[in-house]
Amino acid sequence: MLDFAIFAVTFVIILVGAVLYLYPTSRTASGIPGLTPTEEKDGNLQDIVNKGSLHEFLVSLHDRFGPAASFWFGRRPVVSLGSVDLLRQHINPNRTTDSFETMLKSLLGYQSGLGGGVTETLLRKKVYESAIDQTLEKNYPLLLKLVEELVEKWQSFPESQHTPLYAHLLGLAMKCVTQLAMGDRFRDDAEVIHFRRNHEAIWSEIGKGYLDGSLEKSSSRKKHFEDALSEMEAVLKSVVKERKGKEFSQLAFVDALLKANLTERQVMEDSMVFTLAGSVITANLCIWAVHFLSTSQEVQEKLYRELKEVLGKERLSLENISKLTYCRQVLNETVRTAKLTPVAARLQDVEGKVDQHVIPKETLVIYALGVVLQDADTWALPYRFNPDRFEEEGVRKSFSLLGFSGNQACPELRFAYTVATVLLNTLVRRLRLHQAERQVVEARYELVSTPKDDTWVTLSKRS
Repeated sequence: MLDFAIFAVTFVIILVGAVLYLYPTSRTASGIPGLTPTEEKDGNLQDIVNKGSLHEFLVSLHDRFGPAASFWFGRRPVVSLGSVDLLRQHINPNRTTDSFETMLKSLLGYQSGLGGGVTETLLRKKVYESAIDQTLEKNYPLLLKLVEELVEKWQSFPESQHTPLYAHLLGLAMKCVTQLAMGDRFRDDAEVIHFRRNHEAIWSEIGKGYLDGSLEKSSSRKKHFEDALSEMEAVLKSVVKERKGKEFSQLAFVDALLKANLTERQVMEDSMVFTLAGSVITANLCIWAVHFLSTSQEVQEKLYRELKEVLGKERLSLENISKLTYCRQVLNETVRTAKLTPVAARLQDVEGKVDQHVIPKETLVIYALGVVLQDADTWALPYRFNPDRFEEEGVRKSFSLLGFSGNQACPELRFAYTVATVLLNTLVRRLRLHQAERQVVEARYELVSTPKDDTWVTLSKRS
């Protein structure tokens, strides 16, 4: 089985951009059919830009050349795998790290491990995952409160009012992540607003700026990015110093890391990764889930019946989340239909092989997950939102193989699933969701797939 570890799908563009700087150049041809370089220096970069995104480029590439296809990023050959069968075959022996942590931390100037080798890296990874799990457990009542506040606000709206999902749910995600990660300080809305401004400045450049090289060409944009990163680091360092050696009524993410004897610098770095990635993944999972529910009253009612039958009048707890089978199917199908994170990537550490094709060492291997998630050979009616498909064991196995569920899923995604489950439970038990009329929702495929424009719903109260 492939190890897609900590949701590396989210950060493939970071990997693609950074790999040119982190690894020696190779001109070894893969022998896999595909594109020749459009330009000597940039390879097929302009072709990717012309398609609008790496995902849309890969869709076109695999339509033309089949499930195994090649192209060039700069002077480096790239192999893209676009079927479940080829992904199952591909074995990367380096299972101790992942492109998410390695590439994101490399671009931010951070270290992945505890300062040593493979063992230290694995230990720090376990500390990170445990800290997120502890944070959820100790702060679950706060999570419920934040979701309750949003749903109560929505309940107060007139039924004709259009509710913008991006504005509300990004706000919810950032409140959840900042307060659970850094404690009481972020109960102040002004702190959250300041965090959001810096977060957006950093996140947008990590994607676009590093993909097309435009960040290095614009001194003003680069300064804006560096200033935002510096400000965010300063805030995180301040929180770490405030909380080090002290006991608080609720354990925050930084507290769990400090108790694990990480240095202040390491705590800051891991907090940066969690707050950056956790906010975006959580927000977009919630946005797409609410949107898709609004398009299907049948799915809404089936989810409502499960919530009533399993929970009755009880509040949702961490212990009974696992009992909500259909709710999990809804979230799985949300990730699949939205192609929430459409691409992953790894560097080929040793020579590998898929089918009859040899993949040379140091080749960048792309996992075209967005292509696989819309493959009609794997998913019946792939463009239809249908949570019932996850009743089939084969479908669940394919989904798990891609790293979206089970032991392969990363802690940030598990965090996002928990927040989204609490949101759907609270929302669907009180309100009906309706799609706004004449609304066409299109996706923008960046690090995480998000609607191009804000998505709107209307709400009506359940009797």
